[in-house]
Amino acid sequence: MSALRPDPVLAVSTALLAVVLVATGVLGWWQLAAWRDAQAADLAARLDLRPVALGDVLGPDEALRSEDVGVPVTVVGRYAPAARQLLVGGRQQGDALGYWVLSPLEVESTGSSLLVVRGWTPRAERLPPVPAGRVEETGVLQPSEEGSGSVSADRVVASVRIPALVGELRTDAYGAFLLRTTPQPADPAAGLAAVPPPEPDDSWSAGLRNLTYAAQWWLFGAFAVFWWWRVCTDRVLSARR
Repeated sequence: MSALRPDPVLAVSTALLAVVLVATGVLGWWQLAAWRDAQAADLAARLDLRPVALGDVLGPDEALRSEDVGVPVTVVGRYAPAARQLLVGGRQQGDALGYWVLSPLEVESTGSSLLVVRGWTPRAERLPPVPAGRVEETGVLQPSEEGSGSVSADRVVASVRIPALVGELRTDAYGAFLLRTTPQPADPAAGLAAVPPPEPDDSWSAGLRNLTYAAQWWLFGAFAVFWWWRVCTDRVLSARR
């Protein structure tokens, strides 16, 4: 019985496959790392944004664009009387459940009302006082929430659903609310705990080209495996004839 001789075509194709898989694997991981770096850089840049005037981002009756969620802004105005404030229930702060204090701010430049989350409180016995006179607030813009917007007798709501709260504002309203990040030192409600702003989500488009390149390299590697399988199949079938 004669010894089986190695097929040089299979040997060469297998060696080529190994080289291609190593190269495409390394290049794909390199592009994936570049995509992750681009995502991290984009997130860091958005966390380091300088506050801009509210009017540069959002006007009354305008919808908040997705790219403007979390943008820091400054706004000048006067707070409505304390009795017109709302408490948003079920808000976690550390290990405790409590309430956001939601205060309407009449924006000086437009006369429209912007809802401002001034802070968090564990109690709902009374509405805290509001700063008197003209104030300048800094915070991040947040979109209107889903859920019920009905107001209870003690001024508690389940969510910041702005369209449902327009009647409570008694004026034209902005289509987003402000999560305050810089409390006023002279704020008589300084006992409120500051609400940490949510971290912005990763931008799906940051580094997208690198992610596409990674997928292309790995698809090329998968095609190389298919090509090697076809070569092996053809050689085996040829040997059996």
